[in-house]
Amino acid sequence: MIIGVPKEIRKDEYRVAMLPVGVHELKKRGHTVLVETAAGNGSGLTDGQYAAEGAEIVRNSKEVFDRAELIVKVKEPQRSEWPMIRKGQKLFNYFHFAAERELTEAMLKTGATCIAYETLSSPNGTLPLLTPMSEVAGRMSIQQGARFLEKPQTGRGILLGGVPGVPPAHITIIGGGVVGTNAAKIAAGFQADVAILDVNMERLRYLDDIMPANVNVLFSDRHVIREQLAKADLVVGAVLIPGAKAPMLISRADLKVMKPGSVIVDVAVDQGGCVETTRPTSHSDPVFTVDDVVHYCVSNMPGAVGRTSTFALCNVTLPWVIKLAGSDLIELATREKPLRDAVNIHDGKIVYPPVAESFQLVCHPLVA
Repeated sequence: MIIGVPKEIRKDEYRVAMLPVGVHELKKRGHTVLVETAAGNGSGLTDGQYAAEGAEIVRNSKEVFDRAELIVKVKEPQRSEWPMIRKGQKLFNYFHFAAERELTEAMLKTGATCIAYETLSSPNGTLPLLTPMSEVAGRMSIQQGARFLEKPQTGRGILLGGVPGVPPAHITIIGGGVVGTNAAKIAAGFQADVAILDVNMERLRYLDDIMPANVNVLFSDRHVIREQLAKADLVVGAVLIPGAKAPMLISRADLKVMKPGSVIVDVAVDQGGCVETTRPTSHSDPVFTVDDVVHYCVSNMPGAVGRTSTFALCNVTLPWVIKLAGSDLIELATREKPLRDAVNIHDGKIVYPPVAESFQLVCHPLVA
C-alpha cells in the first residue's frame, strides 16, 4: 500500500503523524511511504531522517494526496485539502466531526473513508489514541491557566500556589477523565486548592484515593457547578462524550458569578466546548474576554509542544497504521471492534452513531 504523510497546515500546528521509525516498520512490510518535505520540522524531525528509513520525500501535499491510498495526519483535513481527497481513499487522523457540520458534509461528499483517532476504543472502554493528547492537554491547561491569571495577561494577578500568609488559587476542574486527572496532578503540584467534579461516583472514589490532600472530589450537578464558579480563579472544562458534542455546562449567565479576571480553559473546545461562550482560538491569539472572564479555547493545545506530542501520539497510532496498511478495511473492522468504532464515515455515509445523532442524520451499517 502507498501511505502518505502530508505536512500539517493548520495554524500553529507543529505535530507530524509519523516518526522515522514508522517509515522503517512500514517499509519492512513492503509498503511505500510518502512524506511531504518539511513535514517533521515542527517536531525536530528532518527530511533526511525520514529518507534514511526509506521514505520518499515529495515536494507538496498534492502529490501526497494524489498518490496515497492511506493518508495519515494529525488534525482534520483543512479546507484547502478537501478538494484533494478522493473516493475510496482512507484518512486516519483526528476529526471531531460532532463539532463540525461543514467538515462532516465535505467528507461525506468525497466518498473517502474517515477513520478517527478519537473514537478508536479499547476493550476496557478507554480511548487509546486520544489518551496521550488528553494527557498533554490536561497538563497544559494548568500551565496556560497560570500564565493567563497573571495581570499582564489580563488575569486576576493570582499565583497558583500562593505564598505563606496568602491563600493559593482555587482551581475547579469539570470532568474527572484523563484531561481532568492530569490537570489535577499538575495543579496539586503547584499547591493550589483544587476541586474535581464528575458525575461518576466510582471515578470520584478512585480519584479520592489517589489524589493528594489539596484535591477534593465533588459530585457534579448544576448547583455545585455554580458554587464552584463563584469560588474559582481558574476553571478547566475537561468533559468528554466520545465522538459526540460536548455538553454545555456553563452558560453565559453563569459568568456573572465568576470573579473578574478569572480564567476558563475549555479543553472540550475540539468537541464544541462545554462553555456557551467558547469559540476556537489559536496559539498565536489564544484568549478573549467575555464579561470580565478570560477564555482560553485553543483547539489544538498539544500542537504547541510538537515534539512531545508527536512522539506520544505516534507511539500509539503506528500499530494501527500497520494494520490498516496490511488488511482489507471491512475485514479488519469486522474482527477488530476498536477499529470498527474508529470508522466514522465510509463510502459517503455516516457509520458512527454519535456523529449521526449530533446532526440528526441517518447512521448506516459499515459494509463494503
